[in-house]
Amino acid sequence: MDNPPIVSVFHDGIRFPESVYPYDGGVFISNFGSDTMSPRSDENKGYILYRKDGATKTVVPAGILHKPTAMAVKDGYLFVCDETRLVVYRLDDLMAKPQEISFPPEDKAVNALALDGDALYVSVTNTGRIYSLDVSHPGDMSGIRPQKWLAIEGPNGMAAHNGIMYVATIPADYRTVRKEHVIYFVRDFADPKATKFAGEPGLYDGAALSDDGRTLFVSDWKTASVTAIDLQSGKTTVVYEEQGTGPADIAEADGILYIPDLPNSRLIEIRVGDGTMFRGENDES
Repeated sequence: MDNPPIVSVFHDGIRFPESVYPYDGGVFISNFGSDTMSPRSDENKGYILYRKDGATKTVVPAGILHKPTAMAVKDGYLFVCDETRLVVYRLDDLMAKPQEISFPPEDKAVNALALDGDALYVSVTNTGRIYSLDVSHPGDMSGIRPQKWLAIEGPNGMAAHNGIMYVATIPADYRTVRKEHVIYFVRDFADPKATKFAGEPGLYDGAALSDDGRTLFVSDWKTASVTAIDLQSGKTTVVYEEQGTGPADIAEADGILYIPDLPNSRLIEIRVGDGTMFRGENDES
């Protein structure tokens, strides 16, 4: 497969973007907003942008978020990971005070999200925990507590589809790569067990599925690249690679792959088509 074409690369309003989340024909972009990639503990400069039809606007201004990462939308509510907590905004009033969900004090890196029906899965990289939360009534999360779901070394990006969870892993110190830091899958959500799926040990950050659910995209800081994995054959191909890039929590929607380049404060958009990039190699469709 030839490398997909870049649709756009833009910096509009972006300051250290960590995650993207497609929504309503556009995309939310979380930003640290600090002077460095490691905001001070007393900073609350994080903010969220929304980009649609070539226009970018701030929808959650600085002042509350410290280090916003992954996002998810459920029934009109925007969930945002923010280092030690999960923050929940009303989409129809993003300026209103958000709800907060706390985690045990040792959980310092509440990092990524995956939504599966009324269950929201939350990875915590430094403690190696993945939690599940009941989000059937996101307007009132006051009585909801994170439930431990799975323990795995350095969980980061996640993607769920057809009863399978894919988990990208990274060292808790974001440097010391070991053999455990690969891509895993989980088949039984009621009795979760992580099984190695793919990848050489790396610094994996984001995980995203194609529109048809047949291709898994994963980002890796070690190789400064994003790789596509065919879920039927296991074949892989690099769809983007650029030295100096820090590909963070990626997402795909409508044939476009969104790659937040954290250290370079930009968002890269790549056309990956309809999810059939491997078609013809492993079937006759």
